[in-house]
Amino acid sequence: MATIPENPFILVDGSSYLYRAFFSPPHLTNSAGEATGAVYGVVNMLQSLLKQFNPSHVVVVFDAKGKTFRDDMYTEYKSNRPSMPDDLRIQIEPLHAVIKAMGLPILTIPGVEADDVIGTLSRQASAQGITTLISTGDKDMAQLVDTNTLLINTMTNTVLDVEGVNEKFGIPPELIIDYLGLMGDKVDNIPGVPGVGEKTALAMLQGLGSMDDIYLNLDKLAALGFRGSKTIAKKMQDNEEMARLSYQLATIKTDVELSESYEDFKPKAQDTDALIKLFGQLEFRRWLSALLDNGSMTNHQGAVSSTATSSTSTATANPSATTSSIDRSGYKTIYTQGQLTQWIAKLEAAELFSFDTETTSLDYMQARIVGLSFAVQSNVGSDEQPIIEAAYLPLAHDYIDAPKQLDLTTTLEKLRPLLESEKYKKVGQNLKYDRSVLLNHGIELKGIKFDTMLESYVLDSTGRHDMDTLALKYLGHQCISFEEIAGKGKKQLPFNQISIIEAAPYAAEDADVTLRLHLQLFEQLSAEPKLLSVFNNIELPLLTVLSDIERGGVEIDSDLLTKQSAEIGKRLLELEALAYEEAGKPFNLSSPKQLQTILYDELELPVLKKTPKGAPSTAEEVLQELALTYPLPKLIIEHRGLSKLKSTYTDKLPKMVNEKTGRLHTSYQQAVTVTGRLSSTDPNLQNIPIRSAEGRRIRQAFIAQPGYKIVAADYSQIELRIMAHLSQDKGLLDAFSTGKDIHKATASEVFSVPLDEVTTEQRRSAKAINFGLIYGMSAFGLAKQLNIGRHEAQLYMDKYFNRYPGVLIYMEDTRSLANEKAYVETILGRRLQLPNIKSRNGMLKKAAERAAINAPMQGTAADIIKKAMIDMADWIAQKSPGSVQMLMQVHDELVFSIKEELVESYTKEIQAIMAKAADLDVPLIADAGVGDNWDEAH
Repeated sequence: MATIPENPFILVDGSSYLYRAFFSPPHLTNSAGEATGAVYGVVNMLQSLLKQFNPSHVVVVFDAKGKTFRDDMYTEYKSNRPSMPDDLRIQIEPLHAVIKAMGLPILTIPGVEADDVIGTLSRQASAQGITTLISTGDKDMAQLVDTNTLLINTMTNTVLDVEGVNEKFGIPPELIIDYLGLMGDKVDNIPGVPGVGEKTALAMLQGLGSMDDIYLNLDKLAALGFRGSKTIAKKMQDNEEMARLSYQLATIKTDVELSESYEDFKPKAQDTDALIKLFGQLEFRRWLSALLDNGSMTNHQGAVSSTATSSTSTATANPSATTSSIDRSGYKTIYTQGQLTQWIAKLEAAELFSFDTETTSLDYMQARIVGLSFAVQSNVGSDEQPIIEAAYLPLAHDYIDAPKQLDLTTTLEKLRPLLESEKYKKVGQNLKYDRSVLLNHGIELKGIKFDTMLESYVLDSTGRHDMDTLALKYLGHQCISFEEIAGKGKKQLPFNQISIIEAAPYAAEDADVTLRLHLQLFEQLSAEPKLLSVFNNIELPLLTVLSDIERGGVEIDSDLLTKQSAEIGKRLLELEALAYEEAGKPFNLSSPKQLQTILYDELELPVLKKTPKGAPSTAEEVLQELALTYPLPKLIIEHRGLSKLKSTYTDKLPKMVNEKTGRLHTSYQQAVTVTGRLSSTDPNLQNIPIRSAEGRRIRQAFIAQPGYKIVAADYSQIELRIMAHLSQDKGLLDAFSTGKDIHKATASEVFSVPLDEVTTEQRRSAKAINFGLIYGMSAFGLAKQLNIGRHEAQLYMDKYFNRYPGVLIYMEDTRSLANEKAYVETILGRRLQLPNIKSRNGMLKKAAERAAINAPMQGTAADIIKKAMIDMADWIAQKSPGSVQMLMQVHDELVFSIKEELVESYTKEIQAIMAKAADLDVPLIADAGVGDNWDEAH
């Protein structure tokens, strides 16, 4: 079953949607007697599609009015179709208006069909390596499926990739046109060959190949076992012209001249006012009510509302959401010392207060405070919604005619005792950022009791956890967006330039909403003791640890990277010259079309694989195979890899060094991944390459300061050890407990050879099996990875499960439990939701089942290293200042800077602390390395 990456490009066959919706219930009309059911049905299907796949780009394509080029080719084309019913025709205009108001692009191109526009866009996207999902009920679209293009049937919700097309039709996508050309299509009145039906067409294509191949080999039809093969051969011969015409009619055009391209199809913010008007006219009361209540009627990111910026269920769809009763008119603005004194007293008297900063930058190392906002709860009535008082304290708005504000430095000193005290408990939204901003002003935020972003993340790690999203989801409230008060694009104002009249309600609302969110979220957390433990013992204490690591940064050798960039640049020029020499002329090495011409037409290299349209492929795997024999493909591969390294790392990292600290500072994302793993951005340390020599040279630029060494401590095979603990398989437990090489041990079992006779190749295969099973790899995937037959791969897997039966039992039990509860748990109690485990979409359900098996291992590994980081921070606090610094966390690895004379003893302590981070039934081992740079230490 096809796997769909997150945020695909979706091409919607609007005409297919329209007819399906019109002929399906409910057949709605408004009070004026106008049909509205097709509009309702299409919008409903679009909402479902967007919610399910959350596309980064999307376009809805409709047939244009009038004839197309196919009518000129064949006057009888679609002549058997009845004219469009009036009740359907009148719904087209309002439907288009609704779709546009939702923020979704629409295309209608005269002279061609929607299929042709979709075909052109899908081919353009595929050529750029963009994953595209075509949503339609038209089987003809199967001809467009390729490695980057998938098909979802709007009727059955099944997704087809290349293998899926093969399974469904019995032929690959590149033969679908031949299939339709031979047997014809009654719906479109494509004639085909008289007497050739589905079975005959399929048998000929499977036996002889394409239509061209069939016509070259009509004498071989008898060998295929056809009854009356001579008759079929004669029919084929007599109707060749009709067959060729039918082939042309069935061929989706992929070169339509379009002024729009992929980048034009990013969804826009919805026009809420327009939707309210349209839904009022159409009398879609449920959607109209949702829009009036909270400004949102769809779960699609980018089309939620004119002010919301993230995807979420609205209050109407979330049983835990309350009706918003937030009154911004009660917010206060603090201008005087007297007002400040009163608010400090309120904050000191409160059991808990929410707190937020407004700043000059999103960069936590550069940001300076412009203002602060606070909120406190005035009542705690069990039957009442909380009464919240909120205020904004402007301190550094400096636009022309800005009112006088309290002095920033003096005011922060007055607030210092409140902010730096553990006594006064605070709640915020992503307080890691606010803590860092305050540190820029010399204030260390303490008393961090709650963080709504982390509370939401622990409750359900799926979806987004920004405040606007959470406000819609849990409070049914739409927050003021930053764009509303600051503007958009190049004209967007920094916060210090925004009028206090506009800034105050925006900022005070942040504090108000944060406190309200906490009251709801913590109540739900408190009802789940395991989740509460994850929040209190892992995520919340980790906030401060990550903040310290971020601010500490890491030294890099910019000169080394600059030198490497120059060397790569020189090598790229050499590769271009060598490629031109091999090709016999200059060409664009990045152009697949030019490369295709050079490789296959001019150099006449063997065609190992074809594109769905039958052209020779220049895909990466094809070039890899050709590179074993021919020089030009090898040069192209090297050029591609080095170009990416240069643009992503060697050119970019030196520019990211902070001017004040002279160090590189990443941002750790604590509430992004579903499994609990940390991720990092700006730069992304998780993706710095390690396998290639040039990639390792980048790690060499992460250096120790004079008098220090880099120490990298990495958990050894942690997920396999977790699997042993979870499955309680005796074979795995014994292997880890006795210190065996787990991959050699597996190879010994699977290949039935003594441990000391396991070959390197057998160990490699066993390693692929061990990790493949963790990630839900099928026999097909294993066969591809090991370059063996699928049957042989299945035998390996069967043998593995025979030797390690506990693993199979664990997998089966986990699937069953996941289907029952719709979530799985880590050893430490983190809950990993599986919203698609009960999906009717087989692909989504299978993916959820694979995640159910893998998530407890990945999630437990995440919990363990987070716990190790917290323990490590406590240990570092006990050491002499400056003797050791935790620099980075990357996957299962922690990287430190340690004084040279302390390296040996501290490394042993680090390994011991990491080994004690969790209590498993097998040993936790942390391997450690030492060096002058990260590469040496890894």
